Amino acid sequence: MSKKQAMMKYLLLVFAGIAVGALVFSNVEFNLSPRGLTLSNRPNFATATNTIENYPIQSLKGFNEAFVQIAESATPSVVTIFTEKTLNQRIVSPFGFFGRPFDDFFGRPFDDFFDRPENGAGRGHKGVQKGIGSGVIVTADGYILTNNHVIDGADAVYIRTFDNRKIDAKVIGKDSKTDLAVIKVNAKDLKPIVIGDSDKLRVGEWVIAIGSPLGENFARTVTQGIVSAKGRANVGLADYEDFIQTDAAINPGNSGGALVNINGELVGVNTAIASRTGGFEGIGFAVPSNMARQVMTALITTGKVARGYLGVTIQNVDENIAKAMRLKAGEGALVGTVLDGSPAAKIGVKTGDVIVDFNDVKVTGSNELRNSISSQSPGSIVKFRVLRNGAIKLFQVRLEEQPVRSASVAPTGAEEKIPAVFGFRAEELTAQTARRLNLNPAAGKVVITAIDPASNASFAGLRSGDVILSLNRQSLTSFAEYSALVKNIKSGDLLFLLVERQGNKIYFAFNV
Repeated sequence: MSKKQAMMKYLLLVFAGIAVGALVFSNVEFNLSPRGLTLSNRPNFATATNTIENYPIQSLKGFNEAFVQIAESATPSVVTIFTEKTLNQRIVSPFGFFGRPFDDFFGRPFDDFFDRPENGAGRGHKGVQKGIGSGVIVTADGYILTNNHVIDGADAVYIRTFDNRKIDAKVIGKDSKTDLAVIKVNAKDLKPIVIGDSDKLRVGEWVIAIGSPLGENFARTVTQGIVSAKGRANVGLADYEDFIQTDAAINPGNSGGALVNINGELVGVNTAIASRTGGFEGIGFAVPSNMARQVMTALITTGKVARGYLGVTIQNVDENIAKAMRLKAGEGALVGTVLDGSPAAKIGVKTGDVIVDFNDVKVTGSNELRNSISSQSPGSIVKFRVLRNGAIKLFQVRLEEQPVRSASVAPTGAEEKIPAVFGFRAEELTAQTARRLNLNPAAGKVVITAIDPASNASFAGLRSGDVILSLNRQSLTSFAEYSALVKNIKSGDLLFLLVERQGNKIYFAFNV
């Protein structure tokens, strides 16, 4: 055997080993799950039946065929979504562009014709704003999963299917906190996709993204990539974020489309991209299928998503906070505010507690814990452990339903650059200062009134208007007490602050 032949045989074996799992599950059939018959208003999700036995791949053509079959299996389940929104546009008299040169000939009554209500004045001209996105058929009776931002505010929604049918759709429910929505069509011969378990997805797995980017002319575009990361949060796209990151090409219009694994199962709902130019740069995000399935089921069965509520604000334990509290960085979630009357307040949770596990699962960050709490149904009994002053305390509580909170107005204040060893200016919280910063005069004794934007304080996240409640674990009862404490702090020391911002308590730690 020549060296060239040996190399070719080696490559074929490598490709065969990688692709055999893909080919085994690529050709799937769908049927209705009998479990869905127990409740008439619950979604009847599709299930998969594998009809292919394991067999070796002996050529690159077989490797290529694996991806073809995955695409052919999933693509009929993806639809293009069209939306229309009616906009009112005021009619402008044509004579208004030229002043009133015709008044001498016809007088004001002729020109005032355009200002009369019976001729459209006050009503304006109705224009139509059109939008486009993608969706995934999840049940044979016409439920379709998509993004909230695709259909939000639309007066009319319709879809175009794989076989080019145009069908009117009805919005069943939407959830802005996860940017998910469910619409429904009345049609036959729909092919629902099988919903996979996104928790089993691993970084490095191959995935396929299917959607309609950049317009109807590119409907059901298929792109291929890998799972780049899991659990992406703080992206700024939704309140509850646990995104799958992928390098499969996702572009505007792909929103609501399918992210499919090598079994042909839906593992994510394509939602957004991270880009400096507005185009694809290799970073796309998808809502995990497990989160999507839970939200979708709630929207279909009850019309809304009811989330568990503990009643605390939490934050990550970063390196500086860990040093200040003698903890390990990246372990647990630090409790800031404990809201009055909340389940947490009733059982004695306190500001400064570190929640280390929740329902016997170790907590590694605030976003993970927040998602875990919200995924529980109101009324659920949960247990968690907290670390308080070096001791572990166990709590058990019944969660309530998360209340709707109105948006608060951020305090204003001068953001002037000041030379200060701490990087911020603090003043006594007088009645006059409170009025200027739109604060409650009883919020505390010391308030930050200016931040040096190039300081560690600014990088840590402090803002003008933050009320300092404690400094290096010592509660502040007066501005004089604050002044006495800061005299002992030297440049380079670690500063540990508890502040109140818009009713929430937040910890900050940084070197001054």
